Amino acid sequence: MTDALQNESSTPSDEELIERFQQGDINAFEQIVKRYKDQLLNFIYRFVGNQEQAEDILQETFLRVYRNRHAYRRVAKFSTWIYTIAGNLARTELRKRKRRRLFSLSDLGVEEDKDYEVSDEEFNPEAHVDSIFHDEIIQKEINRLSPKFREVIILRDIQELSYDEISKILRVPIGTVKSRVNRARLRLQSRLKKYLDRE
Repeated sequence: MTDALQNESSTPSDEELIERFQQGDINAFEQIVKRYKDQLLNFIYRFVGNQEQAEDILQETFLRVYRNRHAYRRVAKFSTWIYTIAGNLARTELRKRKRRRLFSLSDLGVEEDKDYEVSDEEFNPEAHVDSIFHDEIIQKEINRLSPKFREVIILRDIQELSYDEISKILRVPIGTVKSRVNRARLRLQSRLKKYLDRE
């Protein structure tokens, strides 16, 4: 057997790692963190749109996995369980933000129903010229989607999860997931079209 095949077959599955961790193997938890930290950070960042908050939520996600390791059962895939935790924490952060924003606007006597444009002080015209589909532009438009559409776009098109996994993470029927993905893609496509029209 070649070294590559031996390494591949000796790599423990997520479920094997969490089972070892449940039995007290801290090294298994470290492997889970190493395996998931980048993809979860990407998911959370694209959901909340703020690097510092995304890192905080990532840390809280792993803390909850650590504390609640015995709550995991093999009924669902481990990836579904950890993405559910991260998604719930990200949604909680968005709700807190919305409450803070509404509180701040109402304190100022400003109309809450009115949409306000917030200028992007970090906008770099040279980066825009390089590519209209630069990551910042796409991220900005993803952030403008409502949370239910933003979440499915991130899970499906960025994290490349299956409809079935997304359905389990969000606890909604697959048909609802497919519908939300299609509607989110159409909205995102429409919003990105304005950048094409400027060219």
